[in-house]
Amino acid sequence: MPFRTLVGHRRILTLLSRAIARQTLPPALLLSGPSGVGKRRAAIAVAETVNCLKPSTTLGPGPSKGGDFEIDACGACDSCRRIARGIHPDVIVVEPGDTGTIKIEQIREVIGAAAYRPFEGRRRVVIVDNAEAMVPAAQSAMLKTLEEPPPATIFVLVSSLPDVLLPTVRSRCPRLRFAQLSITDVARVLVRDHGYAEADARAAAADSDGSVWRALAAAALDLTEARERATALLVHTARVADPARRLEAAKDLTAGRSARAGQPPRRGSGQAGERDQLTVCLRSLAALVRDLGVLAAHADARLLANPDLHRDLEPLAKAYGSERAMRAFMTVDRALGALDRHASPKVVADWLVLNL
Repeated sequence: MPFRTLVGHRRILTLLSRAIARQTLPPALLLSGPSGVGKRRAAIAVAETVNCLKPSTTLGPGPSKGGDFEIDACGACDSCRRIARGIHPDVIVVEPGDTGTIKIEQIREVIGAAAYRPFEGRRRVVIVDNAEAMVPAAQSAMLKTLEEPPPATIFVLVSSLPDVLLPTVRSRCPRLRFAQLSITDVARVLVRDHGYAEADARAAAADSDGSVWRALAAAALDLTEARERATALLVHTARVADPARRLEAAKDLTAGRSARAGQPPRRGSGQAGERDQLTVCLRSLAALVRDLGVLAAHADARLLANPDLHRDLEPLAKAYGSERAMRAFMTVDRALGALDRHASPKVVADWLVLNL
């Protein structure tokens, strides 16, 4: 994926291209910003550009030129294709395992590989995706390598929660901050890369908060179904105080549609899928709880985010009241924050239903 194919973040991508062209790219970088805005794609673009067999170095318009970039990958040579497919021996991507963390053994392995010259590329590129998931011991193991990296290796840390990283890690990596994408940019990615119709892409982008990841997560679990689950949970917690019975309701928050229908789970329905589903449910729940606060305070009904549920929410607003609705909103917000920090979806769901 050459720089010219990435959507948004033109200033940052131009800086990266210029640094590669002038051979001033730092040996360690931290790409930070919201989830799903293209940070990992930018890291892959860096890897392709430094190892491209036929890079474009001519400024000018057109797909075969550099466009706004001093240097850019061709995207078509053997090196570019293998990097894009994730099978190039000199481009290593480290990401959280099944536990949601990056362990010290994973970091030691890439540090060992970085000690050798690249097998075939000009530079070895180590991309640590979701770098905030590194356990403290893994971060500590990386410090010396980040301070004195091998001459032919570039480390790119990608993080949506950079402040979770150790200060000593952050201090060794110049940071490039990625912002949220515009609604137009999100829609463009959905149409181009994910086969959305224009109208569907616009609708998903409007609720994406500038993140392609959020838009895709919403598609993985139908928004209507997510709202139905959230509403059912509010009804259940309003009526039931027994912790054991509440925990039974938590299972429904992370179960996929197929699981609810008694069918085998879909491919990709592991912890990552559960996290995506729970995130969409919690965002619907946050909007509903906010509406309960509006109704409990006897505010203007035109402020409701779910006006079509006005009649259904009124009895719930009486059961919750303004104070409980406010506490519930804060509880949902904390649950969303825990998911962003890679907490177990099941643990988050259990904690949520016990505290609503």
